[in-house]
Amino acid sequence: MNKLRKLTLVALVFGFTGFAGADTLDMDGTDNAGSNIGPASGSTAQSVEATYGAPIAKNAPVGDPPISSWEYEGFVVYFEYDRVIHSVKKR
Repeated sequence: MNKLRKLTLVALVFGFTGFAGADTLDMDGTDNAGSNIGPASGSTAQSVEATYGAPIAKNAPVGDPPISSWEYEGFVVYFEYDRVIHSVKKR
């Protein structure tokens, strides 16, 4: 009888909690190989302009902390103050 209780308890615990799992979202038209587009995080605005030239457009800072962006032909660079926080490939 004691063994039956233990089995029942184990079955209930796994039945209520389930098993942890993760899904992968595969988006058509994206390329993970190009994830290192543009300057690295932490680069200064001055070094970005020295390396990649003048951007096509500079978008004004928004929010607090101020987040601005520079647009280049193939990618966009996002800055917090004067440091790169992210760069993404244009679609």
